[in-house]
Amino acid sequence: MLLGCIGDDFTGSSDLANTLAKSGMKTIQYCGVPVDPADPSVEVGVVALKSRTIPVTDAVRQSLQAVEWLLKQGARQIYFKYCSTFDSTPEGNIGPVIDALMEHLGVEQTLVCPAFPATGRTVYQGHLFVSDRLLNESGMEHHPLTPMRDADIRRWLAPQTRGAVGHVSAQAVREGPEAILAALTREAAEGRTRVVVDTIADEDLHWIGAAVRDMKLVTGGSGLALGLPANFRDAGLLGSDRETWEGSAGRAVVLSGSCSNQTRRQIAEYSQGHPILKVEPEAVLSGAMTPRAAMEWIDVQPTGIAPLVYSSSEPDEVRAAQSKFGRDEVAAALEGFFAATALELVANGYERLVIAGGETSGAIVEALDFSALEVGPEIAPGVPALKAEDRPVWVALKSGNFGDEAFFAKALDVMKGETT
Repeated sequence: MLLGCIGDDFTGSSDLANTLAKSGMKTIQYCGVPVDPADPSVEVGVVALKSRTIPVTDAVRQSLQAVEWLLKQGARQIYFKYCSTFDSTPEGNIGPVIDALMEHLGVEQTLVCPAFPATGRTVYQGHLFVSDRLLNESGMEHHPLTPMRDADIRRWLAPQTRGAVGHVSAQAVREGPEAILAALTREAAEGRTRVVVDTIADEDLHWIGAAVRDMKLVTGGSGLALGLPANFRDAGLLGSDRETWEGSAGRAVVLSGSCSNQTRRQIAEYSQGHPILKVEPEAVLSGAMTPRAAMEWIDVQPTGIAPLVYSSSEPDEVRAAQSKFGRDEVAAALEGFFAATALELVANGYERLVIAGGETSGAIVEALDFSALEVGPEIAPGVPALKAEDRPVWVALKSGNFGDEAFFAKALDVMKGETT
């Protein structure tokens, strides 16, 4: 294994795996920390965790277990992957995990690079943008678990980490790898060891990747993966054999727990011509809506049409439910509902699951107990089709804001083996 990756949720991990697989590196996404060794042919191992919003101590513990396993597989560089919208709170979990990995690996400096311009995430003057909006004006300020109320990544990271936060400007990045290295060196001399790097175009990610060729630990969104494979290719370390990927035309369902603006638009689009079932938190908490009831509804829908089951709601509805029942209680109830529903679906022969939302995806993948996922063709930037290694189940794990309005229908087609 050349590159060892730790993802703090399952959708983000598949996003990263997609980027690296497209580059030509043999990539496998592991669901949690594996017990057995990796196949020797694997060049990139992505250990997907559900650690973004769990207690800090648990996130740190799981991340350290992951890095220990990756190092045992021979990983030469470690990549901590978090969301391109830097989903976190003033307590973590991004900062504490970075601190723990730096200490474990004995490194004195790393970079912080959440940007992925191809998906509309850019960083300029240390501020994170989503398309043409500052992060805290993009809808992320309404996130039910990690509301992002400050676009300055330096300011948002500072209370999470024990180290001083630095910055490399867009001007330095545009001057190329040597200028980036010089800027990192200057920041280190000033004691700034967690360095936010401006990124305004995908070309920047290639320069940044070249600059951190010898850095033991890198951190960022999946965009940074654009610039890393060339380092291994230039060193003559990449193989050429690639396995073929086959889809399935089996029965399919769309499950959505994401409340993002884009997912709600996708639901509105998909509802034109497809059966939909909205799941209310109160109904789940009271027992009026159960996975068995959802399964019975799904089973009576017309053959060949994938129904949609969703809990996605407007921000005001989410806040009202959290106020009435508690934020953690609502999240746990809905995640548990979708996880149990997915188990029912797979047990009843459903083979294709399109899943929207990071927490929802993590709950479902953990419940299905996949050991690893093979990376298939890209559905949308950042979202590949995936196949379970140990059974005939295909999944698409979509972060909330990814994909265009027609994403759900496209995902079903790609998982079936059809091109878009």
